[in-house]
Amino acid sequence: MATQSLAQPAAVRRGPLYAARSILGTQEGVLAISLIALIVTVGLINPRFVAERNLTNILQGYAYIAVAAIGVSMVIISGNIDISTGSLVGVLATISGTLAVNGVPIWLTWVLPVFVGMLVGAFNGFLVAYLRIPAIVVTLGMLSILKGGLISVTSGAWISNLPDGYHLAQMRLLGIPMPIYFMVVLTILAALWLRYSATGRAIYAVGGNAEAARLSGISERRIIMTVFILNGMFVGIAAILFATQLSIIQSTVPPNLELLIITASVVGGVSILGGTGTVIGSTLAAVLLSAIGSALVFVNISPYWLRAVQGVLILATVLADLLRRRRQRL
Repeated sequence: MATQSLAQPAAVRRGPLYAARSILGTQEGVLAISLIALIVTVGLINPRFVAERNLTNILQGYAYIAVAAIGVSMVIISGNIDISTGSLVGVLATISGTLAVNGVPIWLTWVLPVFVGMLVGAFNGFLVAYLRIPAIVVTLGMLSILKGGLISVTSGAWISNLPDGYHLAQMRLLGIPMPIYFMVVLTILAALWLRYSATGRAIYAVGGNAEAARLSGISERRIIMTVFILNGMFVGIAAILFATQLSIIQSTVPPNLELLIITASVVGGVSILGGTGTVIGSTLAAVLLSAIGSALVFVNISPYWLRAVQGVLILATVLADLLRRRRQRL
């Protein structure tokens, strides 16, 4: 009898109820269930929502935002912030398109903007890590420089007559659009790197407690430089996906793109205070935001409500994070 009484709690812990609690105890699980519930609910209201073409569009539509959110998530986990990503996407997309119409080899039009993004990230990281300028100040200044400089140089001109083979985001492999591959593969690689590499664990350590990380022998400056350079790389990849999704490119900064990227990171469970979160959560959040935007159209609600939904999600997620941290201190 005693053996049975001891074994029963273990069996309960391994039961469906325990598994459900485990899933709901993670932000990734909550987002996945929310996404499934949204698809099922709207699908019952309007069956066209669950058509294969629309589901593919949902995954593809915000894939470049999910890729950019990977880098921003790393920056936020380290205890910093980057609000210049949307402007950088616009600048790098314009650079890529300009190179393409001027006869530069296509592979170089895809690769060069990524390196430019890494250089911009390194510059931001240097100002934050070595000159000790707050990240929000540095990236706010960079946002203004990039946005103002782009409009001054290009006057918002359209880039057309792009060469054949340039449109990477329009290509398909086994019937699946390339942006979906980029989103899934980069998310998995980044998640594994953050979890299992020494540098990845150091990013969490610096974001959680920079002084304790320093006493453990971790170089805070090196980590900050690393996350900003990686952020520039992911923003560069996102810019290529953004630039190649249509047949023309407008030389402007996409409106509110910074908000979308940061929203994906924060709603995905990345604490705005640093130290916690995953890139898997940010990718799921980007897909959920894309699904919400599509769902509003299919249920005949103005898509402008998406802005309100984003604000509610940000406030709810930040409040939940603050409550969780308060419980841990008690």
